[in-house]
Amino acid sequence: MDDDRKVAVITGASRGIGAAIANAYRARDYRVIATARSIESSDDKDILIVSGDIADPKTAERIVAAGVDRFGRIDTLVNNAGIFISKPFSLYTEEDFNEILAVNVRGFFHITQLAALEMEKTGSGHIVQVTTSLVAHPNKAVPAVLVALTKGGLNAATRSLAIEYASRGIRVNAVSPGVIKTTLHPVQTHESLGALHPVGRMGEVADIVDAVLYLESATFVTGEILHIDGGQSAGH
Repeated sequence: MDDDRKVAVITGASRGIGAAIANAYRARDYRVIATARSIESSDDKDILIVSGDIADPKTAERIVAAGVDRFGRIDTLVNNAGIFISKPFSLYTEEDFNEILAVNVRGFFHITQLAALEMEKTGSGHIVQVTTSLVAHPNKAVPAVLVALTKGGLNAATRSLAIEYASRGIRVNAVSPGVIKTTLHPVQTHESLGALHPVGRMGEVADIVDAVLYLESATFVTGEILHIDGGQSAGH
C-alpha cells in the first residue's frame, strides 16, 4: 500500500463511546476499522465495517485480515467493547460469568494478540483498553464483582504488555471511566449516577474520547491507567 496514513481498529464501535472514538480518529485522518456485533455500513471509503462477536476468535481474525488487506497496516487498537452487569455477587449466574468473560477478556485477548503482531511489523503502535473506575474504587451502591474481575484484569494486562512491548515501539494504555452519560442510562437516573462522583455529575462521551486521543499523542506515556472518573479514584 502506498498510503501511509495510520489505521485504527475500534471495537464496540456501533454506538456511544465506541462510535465517538471512531469518528474522532477519522477526524484526525486515520483510516478506521469499526467493529461490533451489529453495525451500520458506511459510505466513507476510509472506514471498513466488520460485524461480528468480538468474543469469537474468528471475528478477530476477520477484522485484522480485512483491515490489512484493505489498508495494509494497523497502528492503533482501541479495545472499547465490553459488558457491564451489576448485581450482588451471589446472584450472578453461570450465563453472566460466561458472557462477561467472553467479551471483556476473550475478546480483548484475540484481537490484541493479532493486532500486536501487525504492529511489530512496523515497529510502532498503540493499544488502549477502556476499563472502569470500579476496579480502583469498589462501591457498595454498584455491586459488580465480575466487571471488576475482568476489567481489573485488563488494567493488569495493560501494564504487563506495556513493559513487554516497550522496546518494540508499541505503547499500551488504558482509560478508566466513571459513569458516562450514554443512552444506556435513562435520563431519570442521571442525578443519582452523577452523585456517585465527587464532582457531582456524570462524565460525557467527549471526556473519554479526549482521553483516548491524549494517550494516542502522548508518545512518552505507556502502562498508564488514566482515570476519567470525576474524582472517584481519588476518594470520597
